[in-house]
Amino acid sequence: MLAHAEDLRVMSRDDELVRQVKQDFRVSKLDDQHMSLCEWGVKLTLTPAECGRGDIEGLKAAGWAEEQIVSAAQIVGYFNHLNRLADGLGIDLEPEMKNDAQ
Repeated sequence: MLAHAEDLRVMSRDDELVRQVKQDFRVSKLDDQHMSLCEWGVKLTLTPAECGRGDIEGLKAAGWAEEQIVSAAQIVGYFNHLNRLADGLGIDLEPEMKNDAQ
């Protein structure tokens, strides 16, 4: 979360948005297009078998191109994979990240 929050800070130049997204993206000031992508990312993470063509069509209706959706799916899957490896092997955060997380 820390590294990604900093990426969002750089791209958005909006500290308040970063704070809101870190706390709960669902009550942040994200626009509808980005909110739809975040909601789908959660669904893809927690209940991937429930994702389907309707989700993709919904993302397209929100303004996402198919190529962007495929890229997002790859990114969500990649980080889910890394997190599961780290959690499953008991890998702790790097010391500098622990300090930032507090």
